[in-house]
Amino acid sequence: MPPLIQNLLIANIGVFVLQMLLGGDILAWFALWPLESGMFMPWQVASYAFLHGSLMHLAFNMYGLWMFGGELERVWGSRRLAVFYAASVGTAALAQLLVTGMTGSMAPTVGASGGLFGLLMGFAMVFPQRRITPLLPPIPMPAWVFVMLYGAIELTLGVTGSASGVAHFAHLGGLLGGWLVMRYWRGQAPFGRR
Repeated sequence: MPPLIQNLLIANIGVFVLQMLLGGDILAWFALWPLESGMFMPWQVASYAFLHGSLMHLAFNMYGLWMFGGELERVWGSRRLAVFYAASVGTAALAQLLVTGMTGSMAPTVGASGGLFGLLMGFAMVFPQRRITPLLPPIPMPAWVFVMLYGAIELTLGVTGSASGVAHFAHLGGLLGGWLVMRYWRGQAPFGRR
């Protein structure tokens, strides 16, 4: 297993164990709270990505991190993947803060999903024809199709308010962050040639 992914898995699992031991105290300080909540702190833009709402939430995110992040780290190396993942987590946080500010929501956000969605975008852009078989429906499809469908589903669920309690716009922010970093690295619009 590549070193950065291994360290991220260990860190996320370790923080989850701390959550179980410390309860809500850790959420009060490290979850991503809306700006208007009075509980927002700047470090939460990164720290929220190490917290998870349940064991299942953690398991799915860590599986995706291992599956997609491991492939990307083997191609890019640890340093480049770290920059990419951090940008995706940060963009996901900014998108979530924007949406909670517009909707007036005071609920905190936790989870590595925004970073994971950035990794999905990176994976689809590096390996566009690689076949992915989702759990539901179990139909093999090219990575770029999978990411486009998943993004469309997230947008639909976010706009309609379905599946409340899920930070759909953070997921979309992660996709956007991954896309922007890839475009920047490739010298493509909106960044122009380097």
